[in-house]
Amino acid sequence: MVNVQKSKNSLVRRRWRAFKNNRRGYFSLLIFLLLFVTSLFAEFLSNDKPLLVRYEGGLYFPLLKSYPETTFGGDFETEADYRDPYILDQLSRGGNKVYFPPNPHSYNSINLNLDRPVPSPPSRENFLGTDDRGRDVLARLIYGFRLSVLFGFALTATGTLLGIVAGALQGYFGGRTDLVFQRFIEIWSAMPELYLLIIFASIFKPSLLLLLVLLSMFGWMGLSDYVRAEFLKGRNMEYVKAARALGVGNLTIMYRHLLPNGMTPVITFLPFRMSGAILALTSLDFLGLGVPPSTPSLGELLAQGKANIDAWWLSLGTFLVLVGMLVLLIFIGEALREAFDPRR
Repeated sequence: MVNVQKSKNSLVRRRWRAFKNNRRGYFSLLIFLLLFVTSLFAEFLSNDKPLLVRYEGGLYFPLLKSYPETTFGGDFETEADYRDPYILDQLSRGGNKVYFPPNPHSYNSINLNLDRPVPSPPSRENFLGTDDRGRDVLARLIYGFRLSVLFGFALTATGTLLGIVAGALQGYFGGRTDLVFQRFIEIWSAMPELYLLIIFASIFKPSLLLLLVLLSMFGWMGLSDYVRAEFLKGRNMEYVKAARALGVGNLTIMYRHLLPNGMTPVITFLPFRMSGAILALTSLDFLGLGVPPSTPSLGELLAQGKANIDAWWLSLGTFLVLVGMLVLLIFIGEALREAFDPRR
């Protein structure tokens, strides 16, 4: 048992070294993780609420807690608008100080002080310009990047789990179970996915959860074929027959013996599946079938760029973010594929 564990650890170390030796994939992983972790703190990078307010000797954190306008010398009990000139004057006079994030705009805050029609070009106040509603493009790109990656993670995890379960059942039991599953997959894959999305979008209120469920219903079939093939190949191996002879249960054999050997195609396809999930969300948002209005979305920005050809900053910024994200994922996937290649 100890020798088996040492062999597994040695294999993991060799694969990790092979992955690191692919400099393009390794640095792509580092850059992608840096961008993703940074985007998790988007509220601290881009927000129309201050990070810290020092007012009349007290410290206030508007990003973490809502304060009424009367707290800062206003007249109303509603939450303070920190972009209001009167409130800004109250927070700046005397020894008072207000500290905004690096980009003082949220994804849904509208710039009411523009001196030109929207969408407005880049300026000192809006570094990447505004969209056709006066919202800051940089803020929507930051929040849209985070939303796309999180959705990609969720859809990839859901589709991978369903694909592993379906492929494992087909490959291990074979026979009638495999035959029924294969016929079901043939029928289910023939369903018009886009039409179903249009129908459900017209019936239910658009939401990320609805998109996740609908796309997960179709996203598992491609991976299940690879897992099925690995289990079909491994179920007749000597160590599996020996485990059956010793009375080991089917679930234990599938989980402990066959699944680790069948994870190679699963792991190598993860970045490519994630890039496909991000493209699916972007495409649906571009067509107006994705997330609800006002949600930060790369697809919606692309649709605005298409509708406003002269507003080049809408299409260019979104294009660079989307292509950069997909290129990084593809490089990571190529490095994983080489690291897990049994011929190496």
